[in-house]
Amino acid sequence: QVQVVESGGGLVQAGGSLRLSCAVSRSLVNIYAMGWYRQPPGAQRELVATITSGNTQYADSVKDRFTISRDNAKNTVYLQMNNLKPEDTAVYYCNIKPGALTISRTYWGQGTQVTVSS
Repeated sequence: QVQVVESGGGLVQAGGSLRLSCAVSRSLVNIYAMGWYRQPPGAQRELVATITSGNTQYADSVKDRFTISRDNAKNTVYLQMNNLKPEDTAVYYCNIKPGALTISRTYWGQGTQVTVSS
C-alpha cells in the first residue's frame, strides 16, 4: 500500500512563508517525479511545480517565490513558499509519479489547505 501524507498547510499573512511536506510510503522505492498542484476556491486544479532527479519546473505565477525540492532518502518532497500572496490561497495537493514501468497510476495526497490573509 502506498501512502502519501502531507503536512505544513495553514493560515499565514501576506508576505509570509510556509513550507509544505509530502512524505511517500517507503514501499514505493522508485519515484520518477514529484509535484505540487493546487486548486483555488472556485477554480480548477493547476500545476504549481514538479521535480525529477535533474529538473524542476514552475508555474509562472509562482516562479521566484516557490521552491520545490526532494529528499530521496526520506521519500519526501517539499514546497517552500515565500512572499505568499492572497491569490496563493488554495488546497495544495502532492502528486507522485512512479518510475517503474509496471506502475501506470500516479498517487495523490489528501490535500492541505493554505490560506493567505491580506
